[in-house]
Amino acid sequence: MIFNSYPFLFGFLPVVLAGTFLLARLGARAAQLWLILASLVFYAAWNARYLPLLLGSIVCNHAIAVQMIRTRNVSTRAWLLRFAVAGNLLLLGYYKYTGFFLDTAGAIACLDISWPAIVLPLGISFYTFQQLTLLADIAAGRIETCRFRDFLLFVVFFPHLIAGPIVHHRDMMPQFETADYRMKPENIAVGLVLLTIGLFKKTVLADGLADLVSPLFHAAESGHGLSPAYAWAAAVGFALQMYFDFSGYSDMALGLARMVGLKLPMNFNSPLKARSIVEYWSRWHMSLTRFLTAYVYNPLAMALARRRAAAGQPGLAGPKTTWAAFGAIVALPTLTTMFLSGLWHGAGNQYLLFGLIHGVALTVNHAWRLARPKIWPDTARYQRLAWPAGWALTFLTATVALVWFHAASVAAGWNIVAGMVGLNGVSGPPPVFGEPRTDIVGGPLLQLSVWIGVGLGLALVPPNALELLRSWQPALGMPPAAASRWPAFALTRGWACATAALAVAGVLGLGRVSEFLYWQF
Repeated sequence: MIFNSYPFLFGFLPVVLAGTFLLARLGARAAQLWLILASLVFYAAWNARYLPLLLGSIVCNHAIAVQMIRTRNVSTRAWLLRFAVAGNLLLLGYYKYTGFFLDTAGAIACLDISWPAIVLPLGISFYTFQQLTLLADIAAGRIETCRFRDFLLFVVFFPHLIAGPIVHHRDMMPQFETADYRMKPENIAVGLVLLTIGLFKKTVLADGLADLVSPLFHAAESGHGLSPAYAWAAAVGFALQMYFDFSGYSDMALGLARMVGLKLPMNFNSPLKARSIVEYWSRWHMSLTRFLTAYVYNPLAMALARRRAAAGQPGLAGPKTTWAAFGAIVALPTLTTMFLSGLWHGAGNQYLLFGLIHGVALTVNHAWRLARPKIWPDTARYQRLAWPAGWALTFLTATVALVWFHAASVAAGWNIVAGMVGLNGVSGPPPVFGEPRTDIVGGPLLQLSVWIGVGLGLALVPPNALELLRSWQPALGMPPAAASRWPAFALTRGWACATAALAVAGVLGLGRVSEFLYWQF
C-alpha cells in the first residue's frame, strides 16, 4: 500500500482517521494504540512476512534502551550503544548489502559467486536509523524514560515509517504526550492541502517526467550513446522528477501526520534554489543531513581535531586555518560522511560515486568559503554578483550526481554524462525514441523540453507548499518567514477551489502503481 493509491486514499486513510477521532474520546492512549495498529497494518500490506522483522528489531532495541536507562554507568551505556549499533548495522547490511559485497568480492577475485536473491524489507534503512537516534540520545543521558508504547509509535507511525523524515525524540515524544488526537478543522484543512499538493507533485509532475525520462536511461543502460540534447534532457529531466517525487512524498507525510494533530520536522525546502552545495544539503533530505552531521561528521571531525591537538598541531582557526588542518578536520570527515551517504542510498558502485561527487563538491565549497575572504574581501558585493554562478554550479553538480543516482550502473551513468559533454557525437535520438527528424520536430524530446521548462519554473519561482502554509505552522523547524509577493494560504473559497482542482488532477493520475523513489531505501 502506497500513499498515491486508491486503497490508501479512499480506504485505509478514512478508516484510520475515523478510528483515531472516535477513540480519542476514550483518551489519548486509545488513539495511540489505534495508530500503532494501523501503522502495522500499513506495513504488513506490503509484505506481512517482514512484519516480524520490524517488530523484532523494535523489541530488541527497546530492551537495550531500558537497560541503558536503568544503569547509571556511562561506560556501560557506551558499550550497550556500540552493541546496538553493531547489531542494527549487521541486520541492515545483510538485507541491503550482501549481494553487493559478494559481487564486488567476486569481481576482485575473478570468481563467480552466486547468492540467493534477498528481498530488501521496506523502510529498513529509515526505521534502523530512527531507532539508533533514540538509543544515542538515551546513551547521552538526554532521555530518562522510554515506555514501550511511545517507542513503538515513534518507530512505526505510518506517515514517516517507510521513507522518513528521520525524527528525533525531542521532535515527537513531547507531542505524543500532549496531543489529544481529536478532529480539528484546522488540522484537517492544513493536512488535506499538504496531501493534495504532494499527490499532485507525484502523480502529475514526477510521474509525467518519468514517462519521458525513463526511456532515455534505459537506452543508456543498453549501450546506446546519447547525443547532447538527449543526454541533457535525461539528466535535467530526472533531477526534476526526483525533486517533485521527494517533495511530493515529504508534503504528503507532513499532511498525513497533521491530520491527527502531529507535526513532523521539515524535510525538504526548495533545494533547487540553493546557491551552494552546502546550502543544497541544508535543504535536501534535511533529516538525513542532520543525522549524518550529528552521528557521523561531528564525531569524526572532533576525534581528528583532538588527535591533532594532542600532537601539538593547529586546529581550525577561522581565516588563519591551515590547509593541513582543513584537510584533516573538514575534508576527510566530509568525504567519509558523503561516501557513507552514498552507500546508505543504495548497494551499488553508482551510489558510491553519487556520494563521492557530493563529498568532493562539499569539500571544494568549504575550501572556497575559507579562501574567498582573502581573494574577494567585499562580502556584500560578492554575494550580489556571484550568486548566478553559484546557483548554476550547484544545479549542475546536483544534476550530474543524480544521473548516477538513477542509473542502473556506473557505465550507464557515464554514457549519459559523456553525451552531455558531446563525447557520443551529435547524432539523432536513441532507437526507443523513433526516427531522428520526426522526434526532434515534435516528439518526446520536445515534450520533455516543455516538461523541463514547466518543472524549473515551479521549482524556482513560487514559494513551496510549506511557505504558502507558513502561518499555519505546517512543520517543525520552519525557518523565519521571508517577505513574499505571493498570497499565503487562507481558509477561503478561492483556495478551496484551487485545492480541489489539484486534488482532481492528482487522483486522475492514480491509475498505475508508481512508488516514491525513496521507498527503495
